[in-house]
Amino acid sequence: MTSLRSPRLPSIDAVTVVLIAWATLLVGAVTWPLFGPGEFALRDMVILERPYLTHASLGFGDVPGRNVPQDGVLALFATIIPATWVVRLLMVASAALSALGAAKLAGPGAWAKAAAMAIAVANPYVIERLLQGQWSLVIAAWLLPLIAAAGLRGRTGLQIVLLWIASLTPTGAIVATATAFCTNRKPILLLAGAFSSAPWIVTGLMHSSAGRSAAVGAEVFAPRAEGYVGTLGALLGLGGIWNGDAVPASREAGFALFGVALFAVLAIAYRRIPRPLLLLAAVGFAIACVSWLAPGVMGQLIEHVPGAGLLRDGQKWLILAIPAYVSAAGALKPILAALALALSLLQTPDAPVALEELRPVHIAVPEVDHQGRDVYFIDRPSLIERSDGIPVVDPATKAMNVVESGGLTVDGQVVDQDSPRYLDGLSDPQAHGIGLIVSPDGHVEDTGAPAQPREPLGLALLAVWFLTPLLAVRFKRR
Repeated sequence: MTSLRSPRLPSIDAVTVVLIAWATLLVGAVTWPLFGPGEFALRDMVILERPYLTHASLGFGDVPGRNVPQDGVLALFATIIPATWVVRLLMVASAALSALGAAKLAGPGAWAKAAAMAIAVANPYVIERLLQGQWSLVIAAWLLPLIAAAGLRGRTGLQIVLLWIASLTPTGAIVATATAFCTNRKPILLLAGAFSSAPWIVTGLMHSSAGRSAAVGAEVFAPRAEGYVGTLGALLGLGGIWNGDAVPASREAGFALFGVALFAVLAIAYRRIPRPLLLLAAVGFAIACVSWLAPGVMGQLIEHVPGAGLLRDGQKWLILAIPAYVSAAGALKPILAALALALSLLQTPDAPVALEELRPVHIAVPEVDHQGRDVYFIDRPSLIERSDGIPVVDPATKAMNVVESGGLTVDGQVVDQDSPRYLDGLSDPQAHGIGLIVSPDGHVEDTGAPAQPREPLGLALLAVWFLTPLLAVRFKRR
């Protein structure tokens, strides 16, 4: 008589349990402020629970579509669940996938995996960009290690899906496509990159003249020195964002020195870093250094080449170096890996406290019965202040079709000029399609201009973005 045995479940050893707990702790340390009542408003980040599908969110607003396709995606998802929860889920999942990607890039050692996870999930680049409110760029930064690991293993289908998620922002689309293709030379990855970038590439080409920035933007957005390490030291530690207000206090107090020391330790393992990742890191540092050392050259580029404004924030492109840093940490021997882990944490020891600025807040949106019509706010600034004085992008632009100025002044320097419709709209509102004019005192004047239909091409391009993951269907795990 044969005995029946219960199937054995795969065993998980103690080291794996500890690493999972470590990953959970890291993810929690950088995402804990996201949970609570309210909506998100921090510098570049404004997420309403129910954003409106505006012309701008489709790339057909008064200014270049820098938030395409993310704003359109959130507006559509918000018809099902609040957009704030979409962002929470995306960020927590991406941070967790970052830890997974780090573990995949690392060798078998526990200390190496732990160090790689820490660098992937909570490096200064991620912390500073979160404090700047660039949540979708951070999602891309978190996904790059797994995109690289999947590419080195030939997991093309997984790369396509991750690339698609990272493409919520134009920069994310570019770096994800570059990382995917450099690690796995499959032409379909370039096709996936083109499809996921279609919403901003096509609309950008249609409005190429509006996509140029003033040359002074290169100086304003150049990498910034941090305490005791200068600009080069800040960059080596993956810090150096242009906005000093988006930097944790520890970085100015001297803790950035640990980032330089971390770079020195990681450099020991540079021979073990896959060549594609070294190439990507070199490109990222090259753009950042040109922006720092030759702002005049960068300024001429962004002023005269349509779309080159994407390069003006030079430090942003250090995102390309993250997979190489993670890979280097994962290749270290135990003692050096433990040192790298300690140094990575000491770079920004106050990160969980500094990130409290991400906490949801109450957002006041003007009560205007717009019914889809274009709204012109007289003398309303493009940046408003929270109750604690932190500047925030005008939330009205996420709730209705606002005639945006697009003007940007940083430290008294005009970086972007006002849009033509904002400058001339009040001279003949109906001719400019402006249906409502709102005075500073709240009085609303109805011009009679009807609501403009949503651009069919914009909707079609957004549909292309949503269909991009279908390219991964033909790739099955072997």
